[in-house]
Amino acid sequence: MTRAFCKGFVLVAALATAFVLPIAAKATLVADPAVLYQQMKDAYAKGSSSGWNYRSQEYYLSTIFNAGRAYSLQYPGDPAYGELATLTVQIGTGLHYNPLTNHDAAVWWVREASDWISKHSQDTTLIGQAAGMLQRVNSEDDPENLARLADADATANLQTYPRDVDAMLTQVEADWRGWVLTHDPAWRTLVLQRAAAPDFPIAHLPTTWGNDFIAAADSAAVGRGGFTQADVQNAATIVRRMKAVDPIRVIATVTALPHDAYMTTLAPADEYFGRMGMSILGIENQLKHINYMLDYNYGNLESAETLLVAESIDDMHKVYPRDRDLPMLLYWCYTTLQRMTDKDSRGAATHLRAILTVEYQDSPQARKILNGQT
Repeated sequence: MTRAFCKGFVLVAALATAFVLPIAAKATLVADPAVLYQQMKDAYAKGSSSGWNYRSQEYYLSTIFNAGRAYSLQYPGDPAYGELATLTVQIGTGLHYNPLTNHDAAVWWVREASDWISKHSQDTTLIGQAAGMLQRVNSEDDPENLARLADADATANLQTYPRDVDAMLTQVEADWRGWVLTHDPAWRTLVLQRAAAPDFPIAHLPTTWGNDFIAAADSAAVGRGGFTQADVQNAATIVRRMKAVDPIRVIATVTALPHDAYMTTLAPADEYFGRMGMSILGIENQLKHINYMLDYNYGNLESAETLLVAESIDDMHKVYPRDRDLPMLLYWCYTTLQRMTDKDSRGAATHLRAILTVEYQDSPQARKILNGQT
């Protein structure tokens, strides 16, 4: 991957000047060129000076995603767009990118970049890499396949970075998220088996999925919940090790990547999304109105309006993936679409469900869906 890293480092110089172009006069993402330049430069410099480990490469990939999304949203016709699409596929492939364990909420950009490569590149190796990336992002609505791919990707990274704390955590995370997504007990068994290994960094379990995993281990250790005998034994080992480290447990997420350096956490009230130019308040009011009409048995007559709302929420997801209200809006629109039976509504519902349960799996709204509460 060194050659791709060097190429990425050269690219940031072009990015720094490209963002001097004037922004179109509409509500959209506005990236600070100096910040974007510094992110990529620092990520590459730190990785080169300290030695590329799993975390530093994850960080570098995140800065590529940030730049790629910014170009897609602001300058899709700029030549640098193709360079960023290429880097996304190259570095993403080298790091075995998987949407189930990556926390950048960049699935749409990875899909777009991979599609672009498939249509415009003459490099057969790169086209093959793009196909692999597309297989992963297009498995968002195929939980069983996505879980298998996530485990394979995480295992490949651990082979590249043996005994790396973050790589070890990601492998167990992949299996845990596979269990949550599919409810296949084989994934839960594998999680307990791997987390019970003597060298597993249990003190570094993140707060995102780690607390739920610990609760499951507590239940398994006392034989509650239909666990196998091997599960019970592994869980007892995990609980014993947790008691030994609990007072000094490292409370941190696995990755700390630079989302907010170029994205505002909250979408402004005067930001407008989708073809209908809906604000967040407009989206909420429209969903209230649609559900009111559905209560009066309007049924599929509300499909067209709901699809426009879904489009607006998806648009918001691209620009403000860290907005605190986004999981709520995704869930609200999903449950609204579920009240209709036409093909388009079902398709949109599947799309929103995939975004929510894969990219925002730790949200209360995703948990409701995954626990069968809808």
